[in-house]
Amino acid sequence: MKNKIILLLLTVLFITSTVTLYETDKKYSHLKDQIKKKNAIMQNQASFINKKNLDHEIKIKKNKSNIDFKIVKDSSPKEIKLFNKNAKLIFFRNANQLSRGINNFFPGSAYLDIDKENIFLASTTGIIGYSKKIYNQEIIFKQINNNIENFLTIESLKKGNWFSVKDILVFNNKIYISYTNEKNKNCWNTSIIHANLNFDNLIFSTFFEPKNCVKAKGNIDNEFNAHQSGGKMFAYDDDSIIFSTGDFRLRSHAQDVESALGKIININIKNKKYNIISLGHRNPQGLLYSKEQDLILTTEHGPYGGDEINLNLNPLSEIKNFGWAISSYGEHYGGKDNLENKDKYLKYPLHKSHSNFGFIEPIKYFVPSIGISEIIQIDKEKFIASSLKDSSIYPFNLKNNKIKNFSKIPINERIRDMVYDKKNKEIFLFLEDFASLAIIKFE
Repeated sequence: MKNKIILLLLTVLFITSTVTLYETDKKYSHLKDQIKKKNAIMQNQASFINKKNLDHEIKIKKNKSNIDFKIVKDSSPKEIKLFNKNAKLIFFRNANQLSRGINNFFPGSAYLDIDKENIFLASTTGIIGYSKKIYNQEIIFKQINNNIENFLTIESLKKGNWFSVKDILVFNNKIYISYTNEKNKNCWNTSIIHANLNFDNLIFSTFFEPKNCVKAKGNIDNEFNAHQSGGKMFAYDDDSIIFSTGDFRLRSHAQDVESALGKIININIKNKKYNIISLGHRNPQGLLYSKEQDLILTTEHGPYGGDEINLNLNPLSEIKNFGWAISSYGEHYGGKDNLENKDKYLKYPLHKSHSNFGFIEPIKYFVPSIGISEIIQIDKEKFIASSLKDSSIYPFNLKNNKIKNFSKIPINERIRDMVYDKKNKEIFLFLEDFASLAIIKFE
């Protein structure tokens, strides 16, 4: 009798559990459908906003309007301390002419460079302007006519703000633009175009185009992200530039010496031949070469955590390996507990040591991520990194190949780019939450 009662209770429990699980599954499926619907609505709205912003910026370019930044009213210069020196931080805001962002749908974003007495600006869609480094209440960039749309096409831009200009470099009387390039149909890499520097009409032609590209759909990892594309350029010597490329989230490229993706490369500006300086990179956004110390510093976005500052000493002596996607102090999005990541961790384990697996350790890493962006050199031992997510700059000293006196100064806007005018002791920053320029002037 007792056994029958127990069997009956177990049967009732089983039926109850089955019904509960069924109802829960129904509710979960319904919730997933609701989330999917809301995501579709949001994506549709975002696409509409993105198109309007793109149309607006294309119109600004077509009309050759000046790109105007006015000093922020009711905002006196902010006093800051930078390397124990007094400095002033001044903000200038664009009048909604730059409208197409990289991370934000609105307002716009841009990259900066300095050559002689001019500061140059390149928007995400291909507006190029220049301004004398003279300012009081406003900074006005005069547009330079150009044919960037022959390379970074309107159709590419319409596919979303993943696809954009990635950097500007003015060097040896030429202007270089890196951009996300649709090499083949729906297959992307980061390429460079260049033009003879003038202030009337820039006629760009292809300078460097990797033979590899990553398919947006149907690649071996079934993942794609064109934000993960690098694109930073820096003058190395009179005959060459260095260039960072990302892996577009096809992680296998980073360790493949036959691929130019996920690398720091050196490109000869005369014959356009390149060689790999280092591999094992995910998405290096900041890049500099110090000739005096013969070193390269890169700032690199990690996955979920694990942003890095990497140091490459004597960079042309041998090819260095920085470990991605075998080692990282970050995690795959969703983490190890996510069952969908099981195979991903088998293929790309993200070990927490680099050196134990034969790779170079970062000289600094960030968990959680700060959204690290650019890096600049102020003098021999003084450097500054910047961030998007954390909206700050980070001065530090580099002594005996180690970071010392690392500190944080909030800027309170996402910092997309940063460039140092050594002659006038000024740092120019492009801030993308309000499409602003900030100037840090040493006293």
